[in-house]
Amino acid sequence: MKYKPTESELEILSILWGLQKGSVREVHDALSKTKDTGYTTTLKIMQIMYSKGLLKRSEQGRSHIYTPLITEKDTQNSLLNSFMDSTFGGSAKKLIMRALGQSNPSKEEINEIRQLLNELENQQ
Repeated sequence: MKYKPTESELEILSILWGLQKGSVREVHDALSKTKDTGYTTTLKIMQIMYSKGLLKRSEQGRSHIYTPLITEKDTQNSLLNSFMDSTFGGSAKKLIMRALGQSNPSKEEINEIRQLLNELENQQ
């Protein structure tokens, strides 16, 4: 990934991943439900994201419609790999052990984790 999205950019991407595409007004309205932010701030961030290549922009009447150019999965993978490398020396084991040690996973979550581990083991 060429650019790592900032926290504000990730919030906007998250909204657009859900909508698949949207205008600044639609994104701003969704952001306003959880965050006190101005319309011009949302507009400026989305313009910056467009210039970074994180969003595609097309004109529809008088407004611009933005579409994410990066997928949620690719973004999560890139950010997780970067975090794992810088914080846990690239060790997935250390990351998982810390994450599980810091939370209290439900039985359902433990079963899902166990199922994933079984699937990974069967791939080898």
